[in-house]
Amino acid sequence: MRLSHRTLVILAAGGSAALLLDAFGFQHLGGMAPCKLCLWQRWPHAAAVLIGAACLAFGQRALAWAGALAAAATAGVGIYHAGVEQGWWPGPTTCTSGPVGGLSTDELLNQIMAAPLVRCDDIPWQLMGISMAGWNAIASLLLLGLWIAAARRA
Repeated sequence: MRLSHRTLVILAAGGSAALLLDAFGFQHLGGMAPCKLCLWQRWPHAAAVLIGAACLAFGQRALAWAGALAAAATAGVGIYHAGVEQGWWPGPTTCTSGPVGGLSTDELLNQIMAAPLVRCDDIPWQLMGISMAGWNAIASLLLLGLWIAAARRA
C-alpha cells in the first residue's frame, strides 16, 4: 500500500504533535520537570507540527524537506541527550554534575548552589532500558523517514 503525500505529512506532523503531548503529559501530569536538553528536543517537534500544517496548505516539496530537517534535529538532540544520560560523553555544564573530588568545602558548596534543578544526566523514566531521550530519538528517526517519503512524493 502506497501512502499519499498528504497522509505521510499528517502522520509525520501528527507524530511530532503526539510526542509533544507526551512530553507535556510527563511534565504536567507526571510531575517530571524537563531538563535543558529535554526542552531542546521539543522545539523541532513544534516546528515540525507547524511545517506540517503549512505543507498541507501549500503542498510544497521544500516544506516536507524542512519537516525532515526538524525531525533530524530532534533525533540528533535525543541521541546526544541519551549519550549524556549514559555517561558516554559530557553534557552541557549548565545541566550536568561535575566531579567533586579535590574540591574545598566552599567550592563544593558553590557547585551545589549552582547545580541545575533538573540535571540532564539523570534518567527520571525509562522503558525497556531506554530513556525518554532515547525513545524520542527512535521515534524521531521514524518520523524522519515519513518526512523523506512525503518529500519524495510531493
